Amino acid sequence: MSDTTPRAMIEIIDLHKSFGQHQVLTGINLSVSAGNTCVILGGSGSGKTVLMKHMIGLLKPDQGQVVIDGEDVVPMGADDLERVRHKFGMVFQAAALFDSMDVYENVAFPLREHRTMPEPEIRKLVRSKLDLMGLPQSVERKFPADLSGGMRKRVGLARAIVMNPKIVLYDEPTTGLDPITTDYVDEMILAAQRELGITSVVISHDIASAFNIANQIAFLSKGVILEQGPPEQVRASQHPTVKVFLQTWFGKND
Repeated sequence: MSDTTPRAMIEIIDLHKSFGQHQVLTGINLSVSAGNTCVILGGSGSGKTVLMKHMIGLLKPDQGQVVIDGEDVVPMGADDLERVRHKFGMVFQAAALFDSMDVYENVAFPLREHRTMPEPEIRKLVRSKLDLMGLPQSVERKFPADLSGGMRKRVGLARAIVMNPKIVLYDEPTTGLDPITTDYVDEMILAAQRELGITSVVISHDIASAFNIANQIAFLSKGVILEQGPPEQVRASQHPTVKVFLQTWFGKND
């Protein structure tokens, strides 16, 4: 009989991290299956960003393992870490586009930095990712200052996926956006998962967005995961902190 258990792309095992006397993560266990979207939900100061930085090897834990695509990154040296990081794309909170580059050059930048490719191949890859994000060719020569917030987000995701990563990390992707633009951003995250099979990890405090895009939600509070599982399981949580947090959205929308 074949094993139908989904393969874990990310496994966090008993992760601890302190800065001086301040304990930020205190025994995190989390598994994200390949091709799934996991939203790490929680308020400010809960440890979401610190957890994400461990996934990509920017921080070393005091204790625990961070297994990415079958490899523990914690003991890795610089060369191996760089190799593993090429499996990641990153979408930053404010898109973090280069102001001095137009859209085409922003999306092409990772290819020019990390690959040796002829220009026609670069153009084909850039265009395919902009198409996936619903951005027409007329956008390519615009600069970030000429784009709306939602369009900047889409360009940021096109850049994050141009090297066909296995994993994309999103840092608060809907912060500061109006509801319509938030829906557009949610749809682009779902499109990347659907069309490319990408494993996504989203850190957020946006409850509505989380329940719209997630296969899995992990609720983080004060360095501990209080509840995790499919969205319906988290919504039914009886943990007092989780209930109060979710009530701010579901209480007014039920």
